[in-house]
This record gives sequence, C-alpha cells and structure tokens, in this order.
Amino acid sequence: MRASVIQIAVDEGESVESRRRRVASLVREQAGADLVVLPELWTTGAFAYEEFGREAEPLEGPTYEAMAKAASDAGVWLHAGSIPERDPDGPLYNTSLVFSPSGDLAAAYRKIHRFGFDKGEAVLMGAGAELVTVRLPKTVLGLSTCYDLRFPELFRGLVDAGAETLVVSAGWPERRRSHWTLLAQARAVENQSFVVACGTAGTHAGVPQAGHSIVVDPWGEVLARAGADEEVLTVEFDPGKVATTREQFPALKDRLLGLEPPRRP
Repeated sequence: MRASVIQIAVDEGESVESRRRRVASLVREQAGADLVVLPELWTTGAFAYEEFGREAEPLEGPTYEAMAKAASDAGVWLHAGSIPERDPDGPLYNTSLVFSPSGDLAAAYRKIHRFGFDKGEAVLMGAGAELVTVRLPKTVLGLSTCYDLRFPELFRGLVDAGAETLVVSAGWPERRRSHWTLLAQARAVENQSFVVACGTAGTHAGVPQAGHSIVVDPWGEVLARAGADEEVLTVEFDPGKVATTREQFPALKDRLLGLEPPRRP
C-alpha cells in the first residue's frame, strides 16, 4: 500500500482560494497512491482562531468540492485534512473529510478533543461525539485530529471498531514536537496498528509548526519522517503486518479494562 502525506505550510499572504488550487494540484500529482493525507485546518491555519468564523464553510462547501474533484482526478482515497465546518443548526466544528477515488464522500469526522483549554478552538468550536472508521480495499482507517493524539482511549475505541491504520491530521506546534513523535509511536505500539500522521510546516498566526510528519508501523518503527519544511512524504507499507503483529504478539487479547463489544465499520 502506498501513502502520500502532504505537509504544507499555511502562508498568511496566500488566499484560501489560491491554497485550495495549490493543494488540489498536489493531490493530483499523487495519482498512483492508495491513500493521500492532508493536515488539519489547512485552509485557515490551526492557530488562526480569528479566521475560523470568517472562513467557516458548510460541509459541502468550496473545499469539499475542490477536494472531491482532486480525489476523483487522481483516483485516490483522500483524507482531505479538516475544515472549519459551519453547521447551520449549531456551532462550528473542526471536521475532517475523506473521499473515495470516485470523489464521493466516504466519511466526515468532527474532532472530539478541542485544543485551547479556555480559549481558541476549545471555546470557538463544538466537540464531535462519534468515532469514525473508513474501510479501504487494503485497510481500515481510524480517523483522528491533532489534540486527539493525546487521548489513547480514542484510539483504542477505533481499534475496537476495526481500525488497522490510524490517521492523524494535525497542525502541531514546534515547541511540542518531541511529544508529536513520541505519541505517534506510542499509539502505533499500544494498538499494534500503522500510524500515518500529517502535520503542517511554516508558521500559523505566529506559532511555528512542527512539521516532521511521520509514518509508524505496528512495532513502533518509523517508516518515514518529513523534515520541517513543505514536503510530500511517500511511503509503501504492507497492511497485512497488522494482523501478523497481533498474531505474533497478541497483547490486545490480554486487555482487562475498558472492554466493550467491538463495533465494525
């Protein structure tokens, strides 16, 4: 299975429409990949809080349309990162979109854990309430967004729902980059799953971004890692390694706490 992780910078001098066109072009260049992943809130910048309301879109807004077409043009499964979604009947949400190779919406995930404590995203956006998995031909994706990475129970729930590849779309700050790498590897090891984590480069609203997007295998081995700047990280991995790892080292079968009946996608 081939995955392309598109780590872009959100340049404050670039219009949202220009960025959509640029990102759509990058997605089209990944034709031949099985999965393409974009970062969190790339239309605005994850720390550009004042832009959330101004740039919020309905679910099927301009970013949805541009990414659906890009996925179809490239013939890829596209995790299109997240957008500030404006629900006509409620608050804003930090919502991730996944499109099939035909350009159809396969899933939408509203971020459950909002960052900011008593400011920023935590007060400007509503919290999602549902775990989301997506069945691809070669693996089952479990969706998460940025701050979610700090909450292992979310990922264990995704694994119970059948996830084999955990996708993290993020706008992670440079000052906590060591946590980014550590937690990505921890989520892979404890869930015996692949982790595909896509961050952003550059600076958003004065906050330097970590970059260093990363792909980790079920043993915690780093298969590929980006640098600090804009980059397309491409990696090939065998999804069958999840089943092999869980059979060879069946730690998940020894769980005693927090067990619930498994939910399948």
